[in-house]
Amino acid sequence: MRMKRFSAVMAAAAASALVLSACTSGDAPETPDATGGETTEETDGTEEPGAEAPGGELAGCQQPLGITETAPGEVSYTAGDEDWAGYNSILAETYSTYNSVISGQMMSGFVYFGTDGTICRNEGFGTFEAISGLENEDEPLVIEYTISDDAVWSDGTPVTINDYLFDWAAQNPEFLPRTETPAVDDDGEPIIDEETGEQAIDSVPPFGHVSSSFPQYVPEGPQGEVGGKTFTIEYAEKYPDWQLTVGSTLPAHVVAEQNGMTSDELAQAIVDRDAEKVASTAEFFNNWLSRIPGELPDPAIAPSSGPYQLMAGGWVAGEYLTLEPNPAWWGEPPATEHLIYRFIGAENVPTSMANLELNVADPQATVDPVEQLNQLGDIVTVESGDTLTWEHLDFNFATGATFADNGGGGLALREAFALCVPRQLIVDTLVKPVNPDAVVMNAREVFPFQENYEAVVSAAYDGRFDEVDIAAATANFEEAGVTGPVDVAIGYGAPNVRRTSQVEAIKASCDPVGFNVTDASGPGLGAVLAAGDWDVALYAWAGSGQIASGQNIYTTGAPQNFGGFSNADVDAAWSTLAASLDPEVQLEQVKLIEKGLWDNLHGIPMFAHPGLTAYTTGLENVRHTATQDQSVWNASQWAWAN
Repeated sequence: MRMKRFSAVMAAAAASALVLSACTSGDAPETPDATGGETTEETDGTEEPGAEAPGGELAGCQQPLGITETAPGEVSYTAGDEDWAGYNSILAETYSTYNSVISGQMMSGFVYFGTDGTICRNEGFGTFEAISGLENEDEPLVIEYTISDDAVWSDGTPVTINDYLFDWAAQNPEFLPRTETPAVDDDGEPIIDEETGEQAIDSVPPFGHVSSSFPQYVPEGPQGEVGGKTFTIEYAEKYPDWQLTVGSTLPAHVVAEQNGMTSDELAQAIVDRDAEKVASTAEFFNNWLSRIPGELPDPAIAPSSGPYQLMAGGWVAGEYLTLEPNPAWWGEPPATEHLIYRFIGAENVPTSMANLELNVADPQATVDPVEQLNQLGDIVTVESGDTLTWEHLDFNFATGATFADNGGGGLALREAFALCVPRQLIVDTLVKPVNPDAVVMNAREVFPFQENYEAVVSAAYDGRFDEVDIAAATANFEEAGVTGPVDVAIGYGAPNVRRTSQVEAIKASCDPVGFNVTDASGPGLGAVLAAGDWDVALYAWAGSGQIASGQNIYTTGAPQNFGGFSNADVDAAWSTLAASLDPEVQLEQVKLIEKGLWDNLHGIPMFAHPGLTAYTTGLENVRHTATQDQSVWNASQWAWAN
C-alpha cells in the first residue's frame, strides 16, 4: 500500500461552522462545515492546500486538465452503505453526505469547496461580484450574479434566475402559508402551551427544504428579469458567508411543468408573491424522489446541470447507482465514462478494493480498516490526516423528554450524564490508534488544530466534563429529582462499529450513576433523527469554509436543530455574528455561543474525525478533501493511467 500524509493546512479564520450534512457509517458527515487553523504535518510534496497555483488559481481548487474526450471505462466509489435517497437531496429527510456526493456531480453552481475548505469559484457556470456594501459600512450588501450563456440543464433548458427564485421560495419565505395542526406528543397526548394553558400548535411550512437561510438573509429574493441570466441579491444585513448563499439549484422548469405552468409563470408568481400558486408546487417538490428503491425517476423530471447524469437502468437498490456523462455539459468533459456509487459499509471496503470491485473510498478511519488496507500492498494508495468533521452527542429537548427542561430531568440530569461519558477513554481507544495526536474536542465552531481553538475554549468552558467523575455525576443525578434507573436511548445510524463501541463505553460508565443506556440505532441517520425517539443522538457534523452556518443548527426553531435546543443568549450571539463582516466580532460571538452551549449543555462534543481516503493505484487525480464533499468532489477528473 502506498501511504501518504496530506497537509491539513486550513485557511486561518476567526470562526468556523458546519454546512451540514450528517454521517453514519463512515467519517463522512451525516448531517455537514468548518474552516481552520494550521497543523505542522508533512505533505507528500504534490500540493500545499491554499497555495497559489499557476494562473492565480488556488491549488486546493480543481485545475483544468486539458481533457478533450471522455475515455471509456468506469470508476467505482463509496461513501458508505446508505442507499440513494432520491433526486431531491435538499429535503430534511434526504440531506446527507451520502446523497450530496451524488447530487454534487449532477448540480452545478457558482462555488464549491476546495480540498482545504477554500471557497472556489466555478466561473464556467457563472460569475458574481459585490457591487456595494463590502467596503462601505453604510451601504447595503448587494451581489450581482451572471449565469454563463452556456449553462443549461441536460434537457437543453437554460439555467436562469427562475431556478434561483424557486430555490429562494422553497426555503419558506414569510409570504407562503403554513399548515397548522394541534401538537401532540409521541403517545398522541396534547402538548400544552405553558403560557396560554391551551394545546400548542405545530406550524409546518409547505416546502420541506432543509434550509431557510436564503430568505432569512435576503428577504426580497433575487432581483432581475424573469427568464434572464443576470440577477442581484440584497442582504438585509451584512453577512459573512455572502459568497455561499447562492450555489446550485434544482430545475424550476420541471417543478413548473409538473404543476401546469411554464417556468416564467412560476417565476412571476414568486415575484408577485402569489402564495397559493407557489405553494401548489410543494407537493411535487417534497416528493421529488424515487419512492420505489431501484426505480429511477423519469429523465424528464431529473435533469442534470453537472458533468454527469443518471444512467437509465443504473440503479440496483442497496448495491449501486451509475452515472453517465451529461450530453449537454458545456465544461471540460468527464475523464471516465461511468461513475459508479457502490453502497458498501466500511468493514467491507478493504475486501472490495482488493477485488477491484471498488476503486475509491473514504472509509471510517478506525484501526481495522487501516490495518487491512495496509495488507493490500501497492495496489492501493491511502492518504490520511485531519478533517473538518466532528463527533458529538446531542440531547433531545422535546417537552417531556428525559433530559428536557420542561417535563424532564433538566440541566442537572444533563450534567450528570456529561460527567459520566468517558470522552478521554473513547478518544484513547478508538481514535488515537489511527491519529496519535487526537484530543478530546471542547468546542463546536472551531477545531483543535485551528488557530483560535484555545482562545475560544478558555473563554467558554471550564473543563468540568473533561474527566469522568462518578461522585459528581451521582450528586447531579440526585439533584435532578429523578428515580433511577433512567432510560437513555442513544440514537445513531447503523451499522457503525465505532459508534456501537462508543455506546458500549458510555453504558459501562453511566449505568452505575443511575442511567440505563440503550442502543437505539437504526438504518439511516435521517430516519433515526426524524423519528425523534432518542434521548441522545450520536452523529457527526462535517464542515467546509462557512462562518455562520451553525446558526442553522443551534438557534431556536432552525431546520437542523434536531434536538429542539433554545436559548435567547445563543440566538442573539448568532444574530450578531451572522450580520458582521468583522473577524474580531465573529470571534467574540463564537466565544459567547460556545459558552452558552456549554452552560446550558446543548450537547457534548467528542472528537475531530481522522480522515482516510483509499484509491486504486494507477487511478489519477484523486484528491482527498478535508471538507464534507469527500474525495468524490472532483470525480469528473478521475482518469486511469495509460
